[in-house]
Amino acid sequence: MEQGPACRGLQLLTTTQTSWTIPLICILVPLLFRWIVALNPYSGFNTPPLYGDYEAQRHWMEITNALPSSQWYQYDLDWWGLDYPPLTAFHSWICGFIGLRINPDWFALDTSRGYESPESKFFMRATVVVSEALVYIPAVWCFCRIVYPQQQRKYLVLLLILMQPTLILIDHGHFQFNSVMLGFALWAINGYLTKHYLLGSVCFCLALGFKQMALYYSPAVFSFLIGTCISMPKKQQGLLLFCQLGVTVITAFGLLLSPWLASVDDLLQILHRVFPVARGLYEDKVANIWCALNVIVKLRNVLSLESTVRLSLCATLAAILPINIHLGMSPTRSRFGYALVNTSLAFFLLSFQVHEKSILLPALPISLMLYDEPEAAKIFMNVAMFSMFPLLKREGLVIPYFGITLLWNWLFGSTSFSSSTMINIIKQMIYASIFIWHVTECWIVPPNHWPDLYTVVNAIISCGYFSCLFLYFTYRQFYPSSSSTNVFGESSVVKIKST
Repeated sequence: MEQGPACRGLQLLTTTQTSWTIPLICILVPLLFRWIVALNPYSGFNTPPLYGDYEAQRHWMEITNALPSSQWYQYDLDWWGLDYPPLTAFHSWICGFIGLRINPDWFALDTSRGYESPESKFFMRATVVVSEALVYIPAVWCFCRIVYPQQQRKYLVLLLILMQPTLILIDHGHFQFNSVMLGFALWAINGYLTKHYLLGSVCFCLALGFKQMALYYSPAVFSFLIGTCISMPKKQQGLLLFCQLGVTVITAFGLLLSPWLASVDDLLQILHRVFPVARGLYEDKVANIWCALNVIVKLRNVLSLESTVRLSLCATLAAILPINIHLGMSPTRSRFGYALVNTSLAFFLLSFQVHEKSILLPALPISLMLYDEPEAAKIFMNVAMFSMFPLLKREGLVIPYFGITLLWNWLFGSTSFSSSTMINIIKQMIYASIFIWHVTECWIVPPNHWPDLYTVVNAIISCGYFSCLFLYFTYRQFYPSSSSTNVFGESSVVKIKST
């Protein structure tokens, strides 16, 4: 495989020699397109009675400012009850606190439900952009400086990561704050790559404290840290780091949960809200194994809720254990990168209660290896966007879906494998199947007795491609090529120095 994409964006960036102009363009252009996407509808736009994710986020800003913390996870759970970890609640409190000073009507308890004035919508959109600018964008910039010291490559990767379409469409179109969780996770990765293990662990606790889906990364992070402790030249040094990590994690979670530590019932309620097992194996039509199998076997009708939990747990463990044992035995940067991809993708395909938006979790580490795994990463991003099309279409985001996806592919340009004939045929078949689905879905109405036909077919196709990509990235972890050994920088075993 070639070392990296012949990116058209690089040609645009090298037209100027001013040192500060290039990174400024790489940041301001993605921010501009985030605002353009934000001009479109969002989840639940003008759709009473419950509206959607936009109302959920607005409501959390409302209750965290109007009620004491002991009621945040208890209040009127039928109306978008808070179901994310405490750091999301604190973030909602900050956003609501600022909004109340601008206009108290935006977040008045109960009476503001479904509030959608132009001014409040601008404020809500701005909270997403500002949150991303404060957490995620600096983390991406830091990663590029750590891993890609060459100037042109660094700015190229920065632009491609920030223009990555899945995060833009979900956070700034659909409306969520995934960039905060992903930003903290990336700060953790940056910490581990630079051997700041305690600081990285604090950042990872913040990612988990913001959204529980960061657990998708936890086996890889745990294996990397344990392997690092074991591989230290002196056992006492490794034991000391292990104890320091334990104290750091316990302290971080203790601070996050401090408002509720006095009450066991409050802690159990948070746990119940954050992990809603009662919702079932999956929601909607998501591109994972269980939803695809549901076409043949109705697992939720055949198995009890407890049995589906055990089934998904066993299947997920079977997929991730070899990956993370391999990482723990030799914690190199390259193995760490692939383990993050493979573990998060295995969770998406096999774990319990997966949302279609959870594809953002494997999308982050894959976007971090755009330069070293260009073709596989490009295919993944396009399939990920395709898998979310039914969701985005329901919310009136078809135009930004096609616009941002085509723009990103144009910026990325074209790459080729050394064995180009077979790989190019496979690639063209994948893109042709996506194109045919879009044309058919647009022009042919599904039968009345199969109203979700296209959504189900989309999930099956996407699941098949995700499964193949999982096998490919797993193979690359165990049998790296000359390019994949450079993932996340040098491939040698991480050398230890004191934290």
